[in-house]
Amino acid sequence: MDPHPAERRRRSGGHGGNARRRDGFRLDQMPWQVPLNPDRPTEPLPAEGVEAIHQGALQILSEIGVEFLHDEALALLRQAGCIVEGQNVRMDSDFVMEMLARAPGAFTITPRNPARAVPIGARHLAFVNVSSPPSSWDMLRGKRTGDFATFREFLMLTQSFNCIHVAGGYPVEPVDIHPSIRHLDCIAEKLILTDKVVHAYSLGRERVEDAMEMVRLAAGLSHAEFDAAPHMYTNINSVSPLRHDFPMIDGALRLARRGQPVVVTPFTLAGAMAPVTLAGAVAQSIAEALCAIALIQYAAPGAPVAIGTFTSNVDMRSGAPAFGTPEYMRATQMTGQLARRYGLPLRSSGVCTANIPDAQAMWETCNSLWAAVQSGSNLVYHAAGWLEGGLIASPEKFVMDCEMLQMIQRYCAPVLTETTPEALALDAIREVGAGGHFFGVQHTRERYETAFYAPFVSDWRNYEAWERDGATDTIARAHGIYRNIVEGFTPPPMADDRRAALLDFVARRKAEGGAPTDF
Repeated sequence: MDPHPAERRRRSGGHGGNARRRDGFRLDQMPWQVPLNPDRPTEPLPAEGVEAIHQGALQILSEIGVEFLHDEALALLRQAGCIVEGQNVRMDSDFVMEMLARAPGAFTITPRNPARAVPIGARHLAFVNVSSPPSSWDMLRGKRTGDFATFREFLMLTQSFNCIHVAGGYPVEPVDIHPSIRHLDCIAEKLILTDKVVHAYSLGRERVEDAMEMVRLAAGLSHAEFDAAPHMYTNINSVSPLRHDFPMIDGALRLARRGQPVVVTPFTLAGAMAPVTLAGAVAQSIAEALCAIALIQYAAPGAPVAIGTFTSNVDMRSGAPAFGTPEYMRATQMTGQLARRYGLPLRSSGVCTANIPDAQAMWETCNSLWAAVQSGSNLVYHAAGWLEGGLIASPEKFVMDCEMLQMIQRYCAPVLTETTPEALALDAIREVGAGGHFFGVQHTRERYETAFYAPFVSDWRNYEAWERDGATDTIARAHGIYRNIVEGFTPPPMADDRRAALLDFVARRKAEGGAPTDF
């Protein structure tokens, strides 16, 4: 909903809201909210098309099968009556549908700050920061390998922007921290610098178990309280085509058995890891997702899950992935139709192929973000900061994307479609009459501060005013906002005993060696 003027004047620094510092910088933004998507989803497939893809996915599972590189998963599926030959598993449609029926249609994830709880499902639309790039780019330093200092900067942006609801995977990979202890430093920093929902990578038993314990300690929960409701989540990817690897499935089972959500997102690129036709690529993606969800529901009935879509295409001239394409948009919308058929929440992404935050980056990201809205997505990964097909995270792009996210939130605001007598404004029209203007009437004066979307990056002045003020382009304006946020950031409050318990755990696990690696 549209913020009240008092809300727009609120100051709360690194806690989110409209940050103001002594030097005059102000991030005037919409207040925290998880918007509701008011529109009917775009449905490119007729009913018979949805059924054709559904039946195609079931046929893949029953006749071709999917490999599970996880002995316990194979034993569970054999126990469930599936046909297991080596690592290949075939499952019939009755089993799959029976397992899907166990999954909840919606759930809420509550982080250490309950005011930041995020509902997943129904018409809710939650946005996640960029996750997992190995490199970063900004307009002064260019492209460089990810490090912990840059990782922290992205967490500050994640916390400061109210339109970012979830602190997803590492916004940039901090390669200056050894992989054995990287998860300890990164998740601890997430929990200290943000009070939003956090994600844990499913990369081995130790990392998953450590992540759950750290989230529990930061929230001050008992083990029973942690297990009783969602407080964090993971996202797993299949190894397309038709394979689930050990770390992802192992982490998914561990989290699901403790009541923590699992998002299953096959990464299918049409023309490379999936058929070149969208129907075939989506059918394969659905099959890879459904078999993992069926396993999770067999092992942990009723565990919260979501189905993810990451179906795009490759450039057939080079084989490089392409994002924000018409094919990506349609595949996302089509997967949304299948997710609704199964009654599952949907995850999609805000992605692009561009290498810097230029016009290409924004039109491709705009395509993918609006595809998320059109598909009825509930969780939008990589909604701010993604470049180069996921190889680069950019703070300027993060800020620019947040402008788009706020526009989407404003688009979803119920006030825009009100038809009350006050909204129809017939008295104001009568007062102005023919040939007048509405600037000075009471109806306008009562609403002028909140009547329309107010940007924080876009410059709406005319050319001459913009030129007199230095002719600063969008990337430079975004860079200035990013630097102001980072230089004046204040972490959200955390109780001293919880912070101490968290840091003591990190120190102890580091002394024990952290997680095993191949190095």
